[in-house]
Amino acid sequence: MIQSIDYTAIAVPLILALTAGLVLVLDVFLPARPGGGRLLGVVALGGVAAAIAVLVAQAVQGGERRTFCVPPSLGGGSCSFVLDRFTLVFTALVLAAGVVVVLLSMAEPASGRIPVGEWYFLLLATLTGAVLLAASRDLVMLVVSLELVSLPVFALTALRRYDGRASEAALKLFLVSVVSTAIMLFGVSLLYGVTGSVYLDRIAAFYASGQGGPIGVAPGVTTVAILLVLAGFGFKVAAVPFHFWAADVYQGAPIPVAALLSVISKAAGFAGLVLVLTIALANQAAVWAPVVAVIAALTMTAGNVLAMRQRQAVRLLAWSSVAQSGYILAPLAAFAAVPRDAAGASVAYLVFYAAMNLVAFGVVMLVSRVRERGDLDDYQGLAFHSPVAALSLAFSLVCLAGLPPGLAGLFAKVVVFRAIVDGGLGWLAVVMAANTVVGLYYYIAWTARLFTPLSTGASRPRSGPVAVAVGLAVAVTLVFSVAPQVVLSAVG
Repeated sequence: MIQSIDYTAIAVPLILALTAGLVLVLDVFLPARPGGGRLLGVVALGGVAAAIAVLVAQAVQGGERRTFCVPPSLGGGSCSFVLDRFTLVFTALVLAAGVVVVLLSMAEPASGRIPVGEWYFLLLATLTGAVLLAASRDLVMLVVSLELVSLPVFALTALRRYDGRASEAALKLFLVSVVSTAIMLFGVSLLYGVTGSVYLDRIAAFYASGQGGPIGVAPGVTTVAILLVLAGFGFKVAAVPFHFWAADVYQGAPIPVAALLSVISKAAGFAGLVLVLTIALANQAAVWAPVVAVIAALTMTAGNVLAMRQRQAVRLLAWSSVAQSGYILAPLAAFAAVPRDAAGASVAYLVFYAAMNLVAFGVVMLVSRVRERGDLDDYQGLAFHSPVAALSLAFSLVCLAGLPPGLAGLFAKVVVFRAIVDGGLGWLAVVMAANTVVGLYYYIAWTARLFTPLSTGASRPRSGPVAVAVGLAVAVTLVFSVAPQVVLSAVG
């Protein structure tokens, strides 16, 4: 059996994979000087830019493309790789975030404590996995793509030489990921055992036809499988009660890796979760939606409460990221009542969140190059000696809080609120409103530090690729604040 491949459909992940291989080969022949490391960074950035150009061409062309499909002789119809609107939106998010992370990374290998070739190779491998995951339409490809996202991050976290905190963070992340993968694989195997297929559309057709039956072992096994799959993805997106690893890993990892975990890795986890729940298990929403509602409420509450106690910038962003996961999960709980609005609200919030969060991590990296402690007190008076960085961070924090003029965050929260209320989950809307108020405390407290005068002088953070990364993230966030329909129309 020979299977035809649509290379146009897989062009984006193919470009990223080839660029990753090129970076690794160039690293062997380039001289071990800073100039060689900068060239590898430029090559990696060029590969991501080329992938964005191809993605734009695919979006302009429109239509849906499928490849790696079941041959007609075996039933046909089902495909492992699908390029549709959902895939395009998530791929755009991953690639845009990838540009920012690569720019942040250009400052990290310059320290000399990180092997540059391996760094960019692993980073591009992670981007490849995230892009593949958004296009995956069978359980095997979903799991493999998710691992392609996760495995390189272990090495990226521990790649900084002679750093005990980084090694500890990598070990924690590895153990958590291994456990989550095992749990997810158990759930996936149960779904396959019940339905007899790994393709998401065929699993959906099985449950839509009622073949599971109201009596017998199938409904019970399906429920267990759903809970196991939810638990597996819960680890990936740092949802309660699978969130304890987040703060220690974010703090121990290099800041570009923490940014990658908070945006790209999280987006990949949510892409897989949305695909499984809204395609394969759409007819089982009565089973999983209440569980998702409880997890969302606990996640946003735990993240906000723990963030209030933090005095270290990256740890605060880690717990803030946990809280944001709760907001992203919340609309999915209303899927049974408003399926289209629920999925669209989750994706829209994720896109808004990615832009806002990358601004914060970019400024944190700028400040860390002057003051390595990373305490919130290090940001006191930032507006007086680096006003552009301070205003960028303040704008990001205001957006994350959902306050004007940070209209991107406000629009994101309104979209989620509307989906929850339309879905009849008034209690969850109340919980989210209360958590939004709680979140104001630590976002505003950090913002106030930026404009509190210092009694002594302070060093000005050095610019460069990191400043460019911050500028790009701020520009995108401003666009989302002025024209949110750019996102809302794409996910609608």
